[in-house]
Amino acid sequence: MSVLRVPAFVRTWVGAGRDEDEWAGRVRSELADELPDEDIGEDLDDCLDLYEMGSKPRCEEAEYLHMVQDARDRIAWGH
Repeated sequence: MSVLRVPAFVRTWVGAGRDEDEWAGRVRSELADELPDEDIGEDLDDCLDLYEMGSKPRCEEAEYLHMVQDARDRIAWGH
């Protein structure tokens, strides 16, 4: 009987997806805590694409868009 040996880089790569999902979930959770009145979905690009400009006061709108873009960038760049 032979034993299949998996190289370390493969084990790391397979486990990396879970870490990325956990990181993305944590960032989205932090964003939802900062914006409790907003409906933050799984896809932050959708939040930005579907946002209707002018639906909030100017100052709130700028802050909202900045926070969502920052969260999206943090997810994309990782830890």
